Amino acid sequence: MDADNHKTEKPPVRQPDGLDRIQRLFRRPFFLSTTIGIPFCVFKLILGIVAVRESSTPVLTIIGWGIILWAGTDLVMNLGRAVLDIIHGESSFEYCLIAQLGRLFGMPAVFLAIDTLLAFLIICAMLWSGWITRLTVAESYLWYAATTLNLVSLSLVLLYTEIRREN
Repeated sequence: MDADNHKTEKPPVRQPDGLDRIQRLFRRPFFLSTTIGIPFCVFKLILGIVAVRESSTPVLTIIGWGIILWAGTDLVMNLGRAVLDIIHGESSFEYCLIAQLGRLFGMPAVFLAIDTLLAFLIICAMLWSGWITRLTVAESYLWYAATTLNLVSLSLVLLYTEIRREN
């Protein structure tokens, strides 16, 4: 028998924090902002725009402008997080207004989850209300791009997680 036949495989090299390169990528603010935060901002922004455009009451117009302001603020926060990550800077703020509010209560991740729930409810509201059919061509392409980016990135993270679990 050859001694080479008895060699054992070396385990993959682990980083000090226990995460490999791909896992670290998935946790970086740049990745999170561009694949989750910014698409969620697009959904909010489009809802606000459609609410203003389709409004039949002053209340709906005010709500629509409030949603546009919320989406715009979240977009600036996500872009800030992404840029700071690229230049290796530390962020003193969260990804969105709701998570920033959660920071005051010492629970930004819980509040970020609430923001995520609201984003999914916005998607449902656009679909079930029929407002999705009232988007302009440009709004439709923005919606498609945000949906594609968000769902494909989620699928890649889940696929990678399952592959790692099997190994």
